[in-house]
Amino acid sequence: MPNTGKRGFGSMDEEKQREIASKGGQAAHLKGSAHEFSPEEARQAGSKGGKAAHEKGSAHEFSSEEARAAGRKGGESSSQDRGRMSEIGREGGRK
Repeated sequence: MPNTGKRGFGSMDEEKQREIASKGGQAAHLKGSAHEFSPEEARQAGSKGGKAAHEKGSAHEFSSEEARAAGRKGGESSSQDRGRMSEIGREGGRK
């Protein structure tokens, strides 16, 4: 494989890549050609990413205590917004 040196998108630092990719995403949304994920598609994509990370060995393995602590933190955060929680409860009863 020939040595191409420090050229192209892949050789840029991550921050520069994100900046360029963000501009492309914004342009696609303005143009109306960007894909809008449904909640189900988003769940499937997240699941695939998690499985891939575990297969690769790069996923963080949470201990039981870490998982409990994360759940408590999320619960505490969401329960502070009582109005939003009431709204979610009402929506759940209608669906």
